[in-house]
Amino acid sequence: MNKTIFITGASSGLGKATAKLFQAKGWNVIATMRSPENEKELNQLANVTLLTLDVTNPLEIKNTVAKAISLHEIDAVFNNAGYGLMGALEAFSDDQIVNQLTTNLLGVIRVTKEFIPHFREKKSGVFVSTTSMGGLLAFPLHSVYHAAKFGVEGWSESMSFELALHNIQIKTVAPGAIATDFTGRSLDKVSSSDYTRLEDKLFANVDKMMRVAADATQIAGVVYEAVTDGKDQVNYVAGEDAKAIYARRLEIGSNAFRQEIKAQFVD
Repeated sequence: MNKTIFITGASSGLGKATAKLFQAKGWNVIATMRSPENEKELNQLANVTLLTLDVTNPLEIKNTVAKAISLHEIDAVFNNAGYGLMGALEAFSDDQIVNQLTTNLLGVIRVTKEFIPHFREKKSGVFVSTTSMGGLLAFPLHSVYHAAKFGVEGWSESMSFELALHNIQIKTVAPGAIATDFTGRSLDKVSSSDYTRLEDKLFANVDKMMRVAADATQIAGVVYEAVTDGKDQVNYVAGEDAKAIYARRLEIGSNAFRQEIKAQFVD
């Protein structure tokens, strides 16, 4: 019997690439997104089911997860829905802060919580969440985004202990830049005249990073590895840029690394 993966944020980018990869590997795929009626590609593939899911809506999470479990026994969950929020903290509205944390952190926690009884009953299952190299190290003007991504990393490590009691794995995939439309539809950029110099440096650096970004299919391959390798490993750093930057932080230590970032953007 084919295994089944449930994916959030499958309408574009890494979510869609992962859905296509698992489908090609013979898996059933339940691909969720806010507006499945607009999807023109995944709905053409065999063994792919589209369901509506806005991860900021707790009731919709509950109902969609129940629907998915009624269709297939679920073997893996890929928490991928999310977006970036870039700017100075004081420039954000409270709604922007809440929506970022609700989407990128609480959405992951709530989807996972709904699936735990299913995995516990079958005594197996794998959760994988997209974090970012921004869940392992910090850049300027990403404070709330980092709060969410660092949160998912720490939460996943803690969850690994309680889920291990039931033979359930939980993992994170932390990519660097991915060649998708992240800087377009998936990035909320807020400018402030009090931080113009820092913004200009950072936005120029983001553009530079995107020019050497990894292909979404490459990162989807790391998600597939995390789901299928059976390793007792929580974090998977994905993409050459993320590996290089994270290795640098480990090599020189967090304080020295922060000074390097500060010199690049602030001094």
